Amino acid sequence: MARRKHRTRSARGWWLALTAAVVATLVVVFWPSPPNGVGTAQVADPSSAVATAGSGGGASASPGPSASPSASPSATTKSATPSPSASHTATRTAAPAATTRTTAASTATQPTQAAPAGQRSIALVNRTQQTVWVIVTNTTAAYPGGLKLQPGQSATVTVANNWGGRIWGRTGCTSNGAGTCLTGDCTTTCSGPTTPTTLGEFTFDAFDNLDFYDVSMVDGSNLPMYINISHTVSTDPITASGCYKGTCTTPIVCPTAMQAVNGGQVIGCKPPCAAFGGDTYCCRGAWAGRDNCIPAKWPVDYTQVFKKAEPYAYSYAFDDSATMACKGACYYRVTFGTTG
Repeated sequence: MARRKHRTRSARGWWLALTAAVVATLVVVFWPSPPNGVGTAQVADPSSAVATAGSGGGASASPGPSASPSASPSATTKSATPSPSASHTATRTAAPAATTRTTAASTATQPTQAAPAGQRSIALVNRTQQTVWVIVTNTTAAYPGGLKLQPGQSATVTVANNWGGRIWGRTGCTSNGAGTCLTGDCTTTCSGPTTPTTLGEFTFDAFDNLDFYDVSMVDGSNLPMYINISHTVSTDPITASGCYKGTCTTPIVCPTAMQAVNGGQVIGCKPPCAAFGGDTYCCRGAWAGRDNCIPAKWPVDYTQVFKKAEPYAYSYAFDDSATMACKGACYYRVTFGTTG
């Protein structure tokens, strides 16, 4: 996917990521009390989420000021880390998937992974209560049509050792993942509404036999996601059930003003820039750049909406502690779902 809104590169960003590879450090930020008059709804699985009010009334009848992730802070710049950028992934071409295997629900959470020499295995697991069309860019097996996973199903794809790309889930699709979808419908291949999308971002064999990867909610979230690693000397920072340093993957508690709504149902949670606009939340003007884009100085730090649910994920453009590293020919498991 040639994502419009991705972080740019700089030497400083690479060194930040390399430092993160040596010293795996993440500050877990705690959820502040919501501002008065702001309603919330949990968005764990949009197919069953109910747009009921928390402290401040019902869900809005429309996605709000902007339902498009293009208004997120990364529309201007996303942090300079070695996750794949549009220009980077354009030069990295994955080999077509050597195998695409779909697994029944009983073994979906622990799919068997293997790959020929010089290739990698990526497992895709659907632990939500809805059908997910999983997109894996720079492959022929899972792009643009995607891999259809029913609740409880999993699949595996193989990619080249130097693959770079993104993985995300589309929901509410009318035909397949290349058609019109309710969420995750965000490439030039697709038509229909563009709504908040959770992304998995990868650059394989980026430097010194290291991969870099992350979960990003810079553009909001349509599905919960966590990533596990295997076939490596690196220690997996995320447990098999999606917990990180004692904090587990949970449903997003999305303020009413940030909710993306379709037909009265909450289908995702928009980033603060898309929800509220303005230079502050969009990190433009006087708020532009790493030194000025500081959520703690915003009127309300809405990045915590995402951090509380997935503390390992990018929550804004310069959230570089979320970049993770894996050494060697690592295998990956991308799970759509929450802990439990």
